[in-house]
Amino acid sequence: MATHWPERDIRRVKSAHGPNIRVPPAIFTAGFLIGLGLEGAVARIPLMHGHGWLFAALLGWTIAVLGFGVSLWGILTFRRARTTMFPFEPASCLVQDGPYRFTRNPMYVGATLTYIGVAVAMNVAWPLLLLPLVLWALATLVIREEERYLADAFGEDYASYRKQVRRWI
Repeated sequence: MATHWPERDIRRVKSAHGPNIRVPPAIFTAGFLIGLGLEGAVARIPLMHGHGWLFAALLGWTIAVLGFGVSLWGILTFRRARTTMFPFEPASCLVQDGPYRFTRNPMYVGATLTYIGVAVAMNVAWPLLLLPLVLWALATLVIREEERYLADAFGEDYASYRKQVRRWI
């Protein structure tokens, strides 16, 4: 279910430019690349030793593909609702169906699973050690601003949705 704005309501939104956030994928990419840099510069910390690498690779790629699927489901749900998936553009509706029935942030849940899966598949620990910092930055710099924007743009509809659906899972 998507709650669309009547055309006249778009003008009443404080920011016609969306929450103006430009960093979500960069947060995940930066955290992962810094982790890989630490693997090379500080110390290599493998998750599995010996023959466990094959299990780690299979498990990791399975998690990564699952994460990609969750993100893609979120993107396709936004496309079907004809609203933007980019957090720097204004939303045309409040999407509450598809994966948005289970989490307010399925694209971020999917990106997190992909991040974890690739780290496990590569058998590297540093990116995983940095993941809490990545998620803190995402929550602080991105999600907080997105939620302020959505509360402002959709008012009581968003407040009701927020009470019904958890941020993550």
